[in-house]
Amino acid sequence: MKDFVALDFETADNGRDSACAIGLVRVSGGEIVKRTYYLIKPPRSRIIFSHIHGIYWRDVAHEPTFAELWPSLASEFADIGFIAAHNAPFDRGVLAACCLAADVAMPLAPFRCTVQLARKVWEIRPTKLSDVCQHLNIPLNHHHAGSDAEACARIVIAAQQKLILPEG
Repeated sequence: MKDFVALDFETADNGRDSACAIGLVRVSGGEIVKRTYYLIKPPRSRIIFSHIHGIYWRDVAHEPTFAELWPSLASEFADIGFIAAHNAPFDRGVLAACCLAADVAMPLAPFRCTVQLARKVWEIRPTKLSDVCQHLNIPLNHHHAGSDAEACARIVIAAQQKLILPEG
């Protein structure tokens, strides 16, 4: 099994560059080996999604920007086979926009989407993260980037086990 990182962002506004939290969970050999969570100071002080994730400007005003945080994050993406995210196009877009704004290279690892994985492996619908977690009995504090990233990692691990281990 390839090592991977599960990733989740929470954003402040409709701009893809507005990350205000990031959760990263590193998996090696089918086991979670590291959990990382940071609040991020977004580029604009108006946070319109506080009602979803509970993050307010007062929570992030003195946190590092994505550019300031990147040196601590970049090593998390070293030597991995892929990046997993639930609704991967969203998180890929946020990562790309934040990297562009910070003038840093985006990680080269391909993204795998756990929405698509859940549909393929378990034929789950709807495939909101909370639905998939309920189906797989994975604990979730939804819209907390650390919890969402860990849930995503656990979805990939469960899928890998299902696809590798014979049924019955």
